[in-house]
Amino acid sequence: MLEKLNGIINHFAEIDKRLAEAGSDYQKIAELSKERSDLEPIVVAAKKYKNTLQKIQETEELQQSSDEEMRSMADLESEGLQTELEALEASLKSMLVPKDPRDSRNVIMEIRAGTGGDEAGLFAADLFRMYLRYAELRHWKTEVLSINETGIGGLKEVIFMIKGKGAFSRLKFESGVHRVQRVPETESQGRIHTSTITVAVLAEVDDVEIEIPASSIQMDVYKSAGAGGQNVQKNMTAVRITHLPTGIVVACQDERSQLQNRLRAMSVLKARLYEREEQKRVSELDATRRSQIGSGGRAEKIRTYNYPQSRVTDHRINLSSHNLVGVLNGEDLDKFIDELRLKDESDRLAATDSNG
Repeated sequence: MLEKLNGIINHFAEIDKRLAEAGSDYQKIAELSKERSDLEPIVVAAKKYKNTLQKIQETEELQQSSDEEMRSMADLESEGLQTELEALEASLKSMLVPKDPRDSRNVIMEIRAGTGGDEAGLFAADLFRMYLRYAELRHWKTEVLSINETGIGGLKEVIFMIKGKGAFSRLKFESGVHRVQRVPETESQGRIHTSTITVAVLAEVDDVEIEIPASSIQMDVYKSAGAGGQNVQKNMTAVRITHLPTGIVVACQDERSQLQNRLRAMSVLKARLYEREEQKRVSELDATRRSQIGSGGRAEKIRTYNYPQSRVTDHRINLSSHNLVGVLNGEDLDKFIDELRLKDESDRLAATDSNG
């Protein structure tokens, strides 16, 4: 690790040199300043780590002294230095874990009812409220991009944006199939029904990152419709965009103008295409978007919400909470997210160590 730290320290010094030589090239200054800001905490910890190593070496020399009192003092100091070194090493390892470049981005979330009919639609609405409440608690802003209601208070599909610092870094672990087990209000014999909802979490993409040629999309316009299919506008404002190379379809109808719906649909399309390329790049999942959210079948699941037992279980980390109401209110969701982040960091650190 010492060799890697020396390389970072040298690179940091090179950045300072290049900043001094940048003159009035403001774009270059901004890029270098950003890189310097990212590296500075690592450099500070690395220098402290090297300084502690030096002190340990000096203490080891004193431990060879013929003076018994000197040896005793050195032994005592050595214990404290070793503890400090271990803490610094753990902190540096965490800092050196490769960061997900999407972590600082805003989020586009998609929730869809899977198996379970009306009950799945009702729980899709419950999850939607959970994420809105979670965003509110973290002082993030939310914006609905597209919503398709069932007419009985449920949702067939909702696409919405969450804007805020670190939104993707926390919510990316929500992607997958969420399973609910509860007794529907219409169930006269008290039988528990199992339904599924799929959640996809996409990172918002800048225009410069994804270019979509006009020839690669097909755009259809139609009248916006509310629940039950009745027309709520006479004008052709709703937009459906089909990305011909991939077959991805995005529809938006909630804005008052065709232009606004088109812009929103393109934003969602870019996020989906970016996610597709990102998943392909890291080879963690298949190239298609379905690999992220699954098919919505009952067998696939990342988390189960069991109403009779007031229990929520995340199957990826074998963690349960018996505060279902708190989770659905967004208040106890961090219990799962914090553990999932910790596991993700540990996995990435292990991968870094194994690669040398």
